[in-house]
Amino acid sequence: MLISRCKLIKYPEDLPDVSVIVTFHNEAWSVLLRSVHSIINKTPKHLLREVILADDCSDMPHLGEPLEKYFVDYQKVKIVRATSREGLVRARLRGYRVATGAVLVFLDSHIECTEGWIEPMLDRISRNWTTVVTPCIDVIDDDTFGFRFQGAKDMFAGGFDWKMVFIWHSLPENEQKRRNYEDHLPYRSPTMAGGLFAISRAYFTYIGTYDDGMDIWGGENLEISFRIWMCGGTLETTPCSHVGHIFRKRSPYKWRKNVDVVRRNNIRLCEVWLDEYKQYYYDKIGIQTLPEYGNITSRIELRKKLKCKSFEWFLKNVYPEMWVPGESLAYGQIAAKTQPYCLMGDCGYGQTGKPISLVNCSSGHNKVMYLTMAKEIKRDNGCVDYSGKPGIQMESCHQRRGNQEWEYREDNTLYHVFSQKCLEISQDGQTLFMNTCLGTDYQIWLWNRNGPPGPTRNWNSLD
Repeated sequence: MLISRCKLIKYPEDLPDVSVIVTFHNEAWSVLLRSVHSIINKTPKHLLREVILADDCSDMPHLGEPLEKYFVDYQKVKIVRATSREGLVRARLRGYRVATGAVLVFLDSHIECTEGWIEPMLDRISRNWTTVVTPCIDVIDDDTFGFRFQGAKDMFAGGFDWKMVFIWHSLPENEQKRRNYEDHLPYRSPTMAGGLFAISRAYFTYIGTYDDGMDIWGGENLEISFRIWMCGGTLETTPCSHVGHIFRKRSPYKWRKNVDVVRRNNIRLCEVWLDEYKQYYYDKIGIQTLPEYGNITSRIELRKKLKCKSFEWFLKNVYPEMWVPGESLAYGQIAAKTQPYCLMGDCGYGQTGKPISLVNCSSGHNKVMYLTMAKEIKRDNGCVDYSGKPGIQMESCHQRRGNQEWEYREDNTLYHVFSQKCLEISQDGQTLFMNTCLGTDYQIWLWNRNGPPGPTRNWNSLD
């Protein structure tokens, strides 16, 4: 059992000390205190240098003088405040500038640390100062505030899609094999969620801290993840460290009018780190002319100074499971031969289990789908899935073929390999179903067999 195995691990007595930086803006009183007290109570005294509360210009009365009075007798708690809204990145940098611990841990203000949370992360960093570590993030229910601990079978690594949205995915087989299938051992993660992680203060400084040209929130987690890997570091998750987190139903941040802050931040990270692969992001969000995204000269110079590797290297060596649109075997609308209808699948993050629908091909909906080299019919984070039961739907792509393995055959039929059936449209054009492959017109689908333009990975040219 994971908990038992973690408890058996003996950590060195001389682990580095830590500065925990908690950023907040108008956080609820009880939630903020729960966060801070869990840090103090669950961190060995000799390891906790300080807890830095970085206030991003809160205007709720309880976060002013009452907060100062509450922590006046807590010598290890420091409060630093911004006089105007600066956003997550700059608030964290404000905390970083006053931190004195050997290791920095960045946390959100609506968390709860568990017993033994800090030692596994400090141990990894003490072994290699370029290792960045995230804990397992458990869920605190946002209605009941109950803590839901996740077991070994619920461990996920971080990824992303070409809209630059962070996603969770199952540990790939090669990473499981590298760990010898030992559930308690740290595992490598291509990206991190960004709200909770530990990093050597010296290494954070060395790799250029955060991009302070990013506004408010969004994109900073992917940017620093790419930078860690491409510039010589390692990003890990340790299953023996657990921190609970309240996942809010809506963002608490107020965005500047007429400015898409997340898009602006994503463009900055794409222009600095994605090389020619940035075009996939621009294709996904549908822009041809870039809006204003600030000066990135210093970030480009940083990449040169650190002699960072290419994004192609990252895809090959860190995230080989990542689907690249340019490698698709087919792409575009999937149109029925007998009706003016195309396949449509809603597949935003977390929107699994929705049935494939039929929409008029001339409608304004984005109906582009891709046939990957793994024989998935893919759109964004979802793949077309048929389990043998009535209904064809979108599910999270699992890259294990089975229910999600399709072939676009020379006769223009969509063949489901596991069931050995073909996708068919009804004569009235209203429904989809799977049927014995007969090659009738109702089983014929028109799809572009050539992959979309753009870069593909040239494995032979890489280290």
